[in-house]
Amino acid sequence: MFAEAVTLAHVVRPLALASTLNPLDYAICIAKDDRYDALLGRHPFASRQIRSIPTQDFLQALAKGSPVYDVETLERYVQEDLEVMHEFDPDIVIGDFRLSLSVSCRLAKKPYIAITNAYWSPYAQPRYTVPDLPMVGLFGSGVSQLIFDITRPLAFAYHCHPLNRVRRRHGLRSLGHDLRRTYTDADHVLYADLPELVTTHALPPNHHYIGPVLWEPSMDLPDWWHTIPLDEKTLFISLGSSGPVAYLPEILAGLSSLPVHLLVATAGRMPIDRVYGERLHVANYLPAAQAIARSDLVICNGGSPTSYLALAAGRPVLGIPGNLDQFLNMRYLQDYGAGMMVRSEQASATALAGLVMAMLADESPYCRSARQIQTLCSKRRVEESFPALLASLLS
Repeated sequence: MFAEAVTLAHVVRPLALASTLNPLDYAICIAKDDRYDALLGRHPFASRQIRSIPTQDFLQALAKGSPVYDVETLERYVQEDLEVMHEFDPDIVIGDFRLSLSVSCRLAKKPYIAITNAYWSPYAQPRYTVPDLPMVGLFGSGVSQLIFDITRPLAFAYHCHPLNRVRRRHGLRSLGHDLRRTYTDADHVLYADLPELVTTHALPPNHHYIGPVLWEPSMDLPDWWHTIPLDEKTLFISLGSSGPVAYLPEILAGLSSLPVHLLVATAGRMPIDRVYGERLHVANYLPAAQAIARSDLVICNGGSPTSYLALAAGRPVLGIPGNLDQFLNMRYLQDYGAGMMVRSEQASATALAGLVMAMLADESPYCRSARQIQTLCSKRRVEESFPALLASLLS
């Protein structure tokens, strides 16, 4: 399993899937950068060190709308992939956002399975929302959306160019100009989604929904955990490793006047003092599933991992997305009725406070929709779907 450590999500999904497999049946090697090892803790799998570009470089490329990888980086990735495969000699390779595997697995003649989200499928029909690009600050979201709708196909083609060049260098055909094909070029594709939530059409037999991949860090609870009354409203707030953390003070300022407790996980990205009141409870990291279970609403960057943790617990999601992946995910949640998204530049104190109170209302439609998805999550568990699918493919 290859994990591209530009964000935590791309590392924990392979680890979580590996944990569903019987160690008597599978020898598993996790190839990853070590930047999140302190948070991940120990695991029973063999591991190999590979390099991923710095997370900050990844986030800056997304913010500018630039390709995440250049040709030289992808070539280096291909060589590292091949070294790991030569040493471990796997029967099958599974990758999460390790785009170089589109080349290296073909050169090594290894079957390749890609993990992604269904909204990146060529067989999905998402509504694209302009992400937080520089032009939004210049022209506003309305005009920027019009520009984005016109230029998106060209932008997707621009992002495809580096990998297509590397493929041609190694005698492989171009994948064309649709970025979604770049993200899903594999012998089999696994969607870490629910088909009822993120729909696709005319899906080929080598594309599979396995359900949401849920994970939380294993850690001790903070000292303040048991001081929070169980009968009072609570919000869990986490912008993760890639959310618009610069807006966190504005978010807290807008919510501190509400009669709710705020459980805040900063991912170590910003220090928070006590100026926001006694109902504020802060830690660098929290066991997310436990924090969500005792909360009534989740405020996050709109990314798939935290959103699904919330929905699996029947909690609605208020997303403040920044990059296109987060906007895509929140669009589906919003259309289903289980969440709402607010652009970071529109996340004023007044707007957030009003929206939170509406979503917290007893028997709100957001809560009802979230509980519907909770039921769907219970019926499509990766602990069952992934081992069964992998055994079928290997046979």
